[in-house]
Amino acid sequence: MAGLLSQDAWGKVWTYRGTFAMGFLNTLLVAAVGVLLSLILGIIFGLMGASGKRILKGISRVYVEAIQNTPLLLQICFLYYALAFSGKSIGIIPTGILSVGIYHGAYMAEVFRAGIESIPKGQFEAAASQGFGYIGRMYYIILPQSIKIILPPMVNQVVNLIKNTSCLYIIGGTDLISLTYSFVTGEATGGAYAPAYVVSGILFFIMCFPLSTIATVWEQNLKKRDARTVDTRKEGKAVTA
Repeated sequence: MAGLLSQDAWGKVWTYRGTFAMGFLNTLLVAAVGVLLSLILGIIFGLMGASGKRILKGISRVYVEAIQNTPLLLQICFLYYALAFSGKSIGIIPTGILSVGIYHGAYMAEVFRAGIESIPKGQFEAAASQGFGYIGRMYYIILPQSIKIILPPMVNQVVNLIKNTSCLYIIGGTDLISLTYSFVTGEATGGAYAPAYVVSGILFFIMCFPLSTIATVWEQNLKKRDARTVDTRKEGKAVTA
């Protein structure tokens, strides 16, 4: 507690606030591009997993099972050092983007697959009878209906991805956690552990909390819209009767 209330420790944190700002921006960069990559992979492999075609489902399962059943830290180390020893190092931030994107892409794939498979088969048949191709059925009919099922776990994966950027610490990253650790162990800044980690935690909270809040509001609005649609249909049937 004494360390947390130490004016000297907080003074060090303020003096080197640029370090935390750089870590915050690097974490945002890795997270933003990583989320985009994970969504792309999630949609591709989710559609493959829900396609009903054995080869495509098999490829999707291999990717999902291989990624989900190995630690993210191992994947980061493998990608970073394998590329480094082959003479094709791409840098820490690109490695982080690829690692968290591929890792969470496997979970996103399962989210999309489950959401698609939750839609009654009659919807697929109705869309096919109207002349929609596979992509058209998914884009116009299936995915819009499954979004309220997909949204909560998808946002959870986005929040987890942001927090998992901290794993870049293992390869000496420039993310928020890595720079915080460098700060608290530095010769000139060492000892300000409590304030440094409190600031780091607040910055992570700033990144994650708004996403959860927005997702909750969005989900509630979707449910209200669905409820209004159901009520309108009931009223229409009552008038017809």
